[in-house]
Amino acid sequence: MPIRPTRSRIVALTAVAGGVALVAASAVSAGAVMQLSLDQQGGATRHTVSAGPDEVSQSELAHALNKARARNVILLIGDGMGDSEITVARDYLYGAAGTLPGIDALPITGQYTTYSLYKDGTPLAGKPDYTPDSAATGTAWATGTKTYDNAISVDIHNTPHPTLLERAKSAGLRTGDVTTSEIQDATPAVQVAHVAARSCYGPDTASCGADALVNGGRGSISEQLLNTRPDVTLGGGSATFAQTAKAGEWAGKTLFTQAAERGYNVVTDGAGLAGVKKADQNSPVLGLFAPGNLPTRFLPSTATIGGSGAATGQVCQPNPDYLGKDGVTLKGMTEKSIQLLDDKKAKKGFFLQVEGASIDKRDHSADACGQIGETQDFDEAVQAALDFAKRDKDTLVIVTADHAHTSQIVDGSTPGLGTTLTTLEGSPLRISYGTAAAGGSQQHTGSQLRIAGYGPGAIRVLGLTDQTDTFFTIANALSLKTD
Repeated sequence: MPIRPTRSRIVALTAVAGGVALVAASAVSAGAVMQLSLDQQGGATRHTVSAGPDEVSQSELAHALNKARARNVILLIGDGMGDSEITVARDYLYGAAGTLPGIDALPITGQYTTYSLYKDGTPLAGKPDYTPDSAATGTAWATGTKTYDNAISVDIHNTPHPTLLERAKSAGLRTGDVTTSEIQDATPAVQVAHVAARSCYGPDTASCGADALVNGGRGSISEQLLNTRPDVTLGGGSATFAQTAKAGEWAGKTLFTQAAERGYNVVTDGAGLAGVKKADQNSPVLGLFAPGNLPTRFLPSTATIGGSGAATGQVCQPNPDYLGKDGVTLKGMTEKSIQLLDDKKAKKGFFLQVEGASIDKRDHSADACGQIGETQDFDEAVQAALDFAKRDKDTLVIVTADHAHTSQIVDGSTPGLGTTLTTLEGSPLRISYGTAAAGGSQQHTGSQLRIAGYGPGAIRVLGLTDQTDTFFTIANALSLKTD
């Protein structure tokens, strides 16, 4: 009889509050009580009612349901990680009946809407834009405010709004911002900067316009990052820090020089990161591990017209440029950030945002293997966050995405681009990219997204919410002031 992949079990817990019964079901991977092949009755189920030592305990679920406040919050964002992208990665890495051990393990799951708004001064000003970008969606959870595509933590009237990271820092919490992209990219930027154009990376960027220091603005994203001063910032984007400030106190000096003179501990490789022993406002850590985005785990696969109908599937190959061999992975950066931010002696806890950025970037390029490898890296970072939260028992973990994307699992050849992969089960996994021609950039889609939680306050992600609700879920959990 074939070996049955590990399956999840259900644990139902009813908590009555004000006469309303709430029932949460776990999706935590656990060893199966009995092994069934997929063609047997019950062979594909993910929930059973049997009790076992490796289920989520009722006390853990009660904690999520009944405790509203948390000492720490870890928000993990899979950029472009719609339900389709999750399924593509799960099917390829673990099989149809398998489980992503991080993403699929959070016990309370809901869905949220992600639309943006059209900007002031346009014919549709203030109306919904149903297919958002990472800047608008990131601004939504970072500030609780809907905005237009391209905006970094400013609203449709170009008014800046304080971010979760800024509010947490003001309240005395330690803060961190981690990504596999350039640290100036939209998702990490929404926590540390306020600009009208997401491309305003550094003082040389022409699109900064009125936001440039030389024009009396707040400065580029990189310059504002140095002012916001998270305790830990890790990712790529070192090329921008070679640019020279054009105005202000640091005019004539590169951003690297500015960072050093302002007390930042700048590290550029895995050995440097491993050697960091502390991160605080006296010596915040700035890790810049690549000139641009960090290399993905797998080499790119190439989608072709009709490629989803190929008779023979590909197998994803390791990327020799992947930084894992040098000790820089999203899991490792997450673990190190938690280690540096978690101070049990301190009166207050921390807020940490972690992004798996190239699920989106490789989806744009119709690169199935690239997006799968980045999803695997993200899943491992989720596991690291959950492992800490289970030990700590006072940490809220939220796992979600910013917007959905274009990859679709299909049944054969499609008119557009496609790729066929061979899963570990030996089946063809046919993936279609149908929103741009070869060489173009595949589009985002407007679907609602999964949001899942673990720990105190996680019950607030249940059901259908909006992306802006996540701001209030986190602010309430950390007792942050809101407007």
